[in-house]
Amino acid sequence: MILTSERFDFITQKFSTINPVLVLGDLGVDKYTFGEVKRISPEAPVPVLEVSKEWDKLGLAANVTDNLKSLGLESTLCGVIGDDSRASLVESLLEERGLKTWGLVRDPKRMTTYKERVTTSTQQICRVDYETKDAIDAETEKRIVARLNEFSANHSGLIIEDYGKGLITNDLCQKIIPLFKEAGKLVAVDPSRSTPPAWYKGATLLKPNKAEALMMASALGYFKETNLETIAKLLIDKLSLEKIIITLGPDGMCMVDTKLDGKLKLIPTVANEVFDVSGAGDTTIAAVASALICGATLEEAAWLGNCAAGVVVGKRGTALCTMNELKDYFNRLRSALKNA
Repeated sequence: MILTSERFDFITQKFSTINPVLVLGDLGVDKYTFGEVKRISPEAPVPVLEVSKEWDKLGLAANVTDNLKSLGLESTLCGVIGDDSRASLVESLLEERGLKTWGLVRDPKRMTTYKERVTTSTQQICRVDYETKDAIDAETEKRIVARLNEFSANHSGLIIEDYGKGLITNDLCQKIIPLFKEAGKLVAVDPSRSTPPAWYKGATLLKPNKAEALMMASALGYFKETNLETIAKLLIDKLSLEKIIITLGPDGMCMVDTKLDGKLKLIPTVANEVFDVSGAGDTTIAAVASALICGATLEEAAWLGNCAAGVVVGKRGTALCTMNELKDYFNRLRSALKNA
């Protein structure tokens, strides 16, 4: 059952009162180049895009931080950028949004991740990626750990946003997860399907999508298992988790909370229109983790994450959900369910 209006207000009103949330993850910039195709190139059988608009947007883990800001929470982003012009662009975009840059570590051996999407009003023509995917070296990891140790005391929780670009390592996770857990703080992980699942051991919450959950179970030796309840409980057991949410796209979300009855619960999707799913997972983890830090149950947090995702998939490109949009969406959803 969807959370009550009273609980929604109680949880979301605390967003602006808690200590900042620490976000650790691969970060970069999403560039959108938009225009219209009127002809095919005489040089090759490819469309010629006549550009009418282009813009840059914080991407990957930086989008999680941006979503937290949009929901009224303070946060600190910690991650690696290169020592190039796009690193300066990341810092500039963060500053424009009023977000902190002191958690960023520059590594001259790496490219700053930059993804350019070339689109028209009806389709994406191509995407061009600039990135370094090798694991960070020992010196860079040491600098990241030092920043995280410095920030841990005055942050209310940790979100690990793993895009498999080389920042998240086993040593890094096993130094940082216990640091926050022993202080009684939430550690929420949005995993990468390319990362060994054992690296996330000990986290409070894991939020894979269905494909990631199946791949993680397979990586743990359960190659033929497809039952979601079995997979959820398997991941909880093998990774010493407290909670898990598995996002199911158009089928909603399923979850297990070992601190309650430990049974699988399912909530339906609430998206009315889906224009673009880019960044929806970032929005979901931002809303879910924030709600849990503010005292929500896992099911309440999942409903908030579901509503926030419903807002952003109705927009084009990597988008944000504001608190006003979240509240409006929630109220319309409650009204629709009441009248159904």
